[in-house]
Amino acid sequence: MKALLDLPIDINQTLNIIKAKNNLKNKVEAISVVVKYYADLELEPELRPDFIKKVLSDNKKDKSSNYKKFNSVDDLDNYIKGK
Repeated sequence: MKALLDLPIDINQTLNIIKAKNNLKNKVEAISVVVKYYADLELEPELRPDFIKKVLSDNKKDKSSNYKKFNSVDDLDNYIKGK
């Protein structure tokens, strides 16, 4: 994605400091560092990309475990009622 940003002077200076401190090539990389840092601090674990990847990979691993497939709601109902 490309975006044209009109940044206030202090934000621009902060990005330049982050860029220099982290030996980054450009301000896009500096913005990415800031956003990743914010995400690690502020996002709920359920919203973090690494958490979502873990849940999805765990879900794939557990496909063969204690799951029972039902062809209809009636089959499920009969199973629950013990018929």
